[in-house]
Amino acid sequence: MNVAWLAERAATWFPDHPALVFDGAEISYGELNSRASRVASALTANGVGRGDRVALYLPNIPDFAVCYLAAMKAGAVAVSLNSMLKSDEVRYILDDSGARALFTTGDLLPNVPPDCATLERIVVCEGDAAGNPSLAGWEKAGSPRGRAIDLEPAAPAALLYTSGTTGVPKGATLSHGNVVFNSHACAHHLGIRRTDRLMLFLPLFHVFGQNAIMNAAFAGCATVVLHRRFVPDRVLDSIQRDRGTMFFGVPTIFITLLDLDLDRWDLSSLRYDFSAAATMPQEISRRWTERFSRPVFEGYGLTECSPFACYNHDFRHKLGSVGTPVANVEMKILDDDGREVAPGGWGEICIKGPGVMQGYWGRPEDTARAIRDGWLRSGDIGTTDDEGYFYVVDRVKDMINVSGFKVWPAEVEQTLYRHPAVLEAAVYGVGDPVKGETVRAAIVPKEGARATPEEIVAWCRERMAVYKAPAAVELVASLPKSATGKILKRLLRGR
Repeated sequence: MNVAWLAERAATWFPDHPALVFDGAEISYGELNSRASRVASALTANGVGRGDRVALYLPNIPDFAVCYLAAMKAGAVAVSLNSMLKSDEVRYILDDSGARALFTTGDLLPNVPPDCATLERIVVCEGDAAGNPSLAGWEKAGSPRGRAIDLEPAAPAALLYTSGTTGVPKGATLSHGNVVFNSHACAHHLGIRRTDRLMLFLPLFHVFGQNAIMNAAFAGCATVVLHRRFVPDRVLDSIQRDRGTMFFGVPTIFITLLDLDLDRWDLSSLRYDFSAAATMPQEISRRWTERFSRPVFEGYGLTECSPFACYNHDFRHKLGSVGTPVANVEMKILDDDGREVAPGGWGEICIKGPGVMQGYWGRPEDTARAIRDGWLRSGDIGTTDDEGYFYVVDRVKDMINVSGFKVWPAEVEQTLYRHPAVLEAAVYGVGDPVKGETVRAAIVPKEGARATPEEIVAWCRERMAVYKAPAAVELVASLPKSATGKILKRLLRGR
C-alpha cells in the first residue's frame, strides 16, 4: 500500500485530466505524477528512503503536492510544518521528527536553523536557493518512471503536528492505511466526482486540506483549484473563472462570505459546501441555506483520526449535527468514569476505526493517554440523539465553571450569532475570586452596527440563564485565528 498510489492511479486512467489549477495554469495528473517520481528518485539518490522523515515547510503551491507525493513514493514520512512558524518553532519540529531532508522556499529559508541535529538536505522550491539545491534541479536529475514502493498499511506516511494548546506540539503519526482509508471515505461520502473542482485555500500543512481535500480529490480523480490562502475576492473570482464545484471552509470563512455582496460573482457552478474544524453556528447555517438553497454539510474529526470520522449526510441532514459515523468507524460518548452515556447525555466523544493514528511520534505515554483499548479520546464534549446522530457541544478545556455551573461557550455563541449586530463572536472564561470563573465575550460587530456592550449583555440575559450570559462584552476589530481560521481563545484569555 502507498498513499501515492491514489495519484498514480489517476495518472494511469486520466493522464491528461487536470490534477491542479494554480494561478490559472493547469497541471495534469500525468505531469504531477512524473514530477513526483523524478523528485522521489532524487531523494533515493541522496540516501533518503524508507522510514526517513522528509519535512515540507511550504505554502500552498503545487510543489507541496509534488514533494508530498515524492516522499510517499520513496517510502519516506512527510512531516508538514505550518508555514507561519518561526525559527525556534521550526527547529523544534525538525529535531523532534528527526527530519533528514527539507523542502522549502527562498522566503521561508531564513527561518530554517543551520544546525538542526539530523537535517542533511535542504531543497528550495521557489525563490533564491542561497546555494542549496533547487527543486527544478532535482527534477531534472531524477527519473520520471519510478513507481511508489509497496509498504505495509501500518507504515508511517505522515507526521502532522498538533497546535500544542495543551503543551508542546506532538506529531500525530498517520499510516498509509490511515490516509488511504480517509481519502476514500471522503471521496465516497462527499460524492467527489472526476468532473469536480475542489476549492482549496485551507493550508496543505493541515490535515483538513491535506487529506480531506487534496488526497480525497486524488482518490476521486478530481481537480484541486489551489490558492495560497483565503482572500475572499480572489477565491470568489476563481470560483467564477475556474468553475469550482465544491467549497471547503471553516465557520469563520462562511461568516465572512455572508457579509459580502455575493451577487457580484457568478457562483452557479458550486454544487456543494462543506465545513469542518470547528462547530458551525446554527444561525450561520440557516443564513447560508436561505442564500443558496442548499445546506452547509458538516463533518467531524481531528488530526489524530486522519481526520474524517463523522458526516451529516445529505439524504437525512440534521441542522446542528455533525451526523453519524462514516463507514467502518465507531463512535460513542463516555462519562468521566468511562461508562457509555445514553442518548441525550453529555460526555467525551470517543472514536475507533481505520483512521485512528498509530500514535504520537516518540511519545508512548501521550499515546497511551489518548488511545485506550483502541478508542481515541477526542477531548470534545458531545451528545447523541435517539437516531444515533452526534452533536459537538464544546472542547473539554473550554468549559467555563461559574459558581459550580457548567457553561459551554458554543451554546452562548449560538445565541450571540442571532443578534443583528454580531458578525463574529468568541466566548471564554476568566477567573473570578467569588464565582471561580465568569463568562466573557469578544465580538466583532457588523459594519455600521451601533449596539453597545451593555445592550448585548442585556439582550443575552433575556434569552438564557443569567449565569450563562456574558458578564462582560468587548467589541474588537478582529479575533485572533489560526492558519485554518479557528478562533484562538487561548490568546483572548491571555490578554
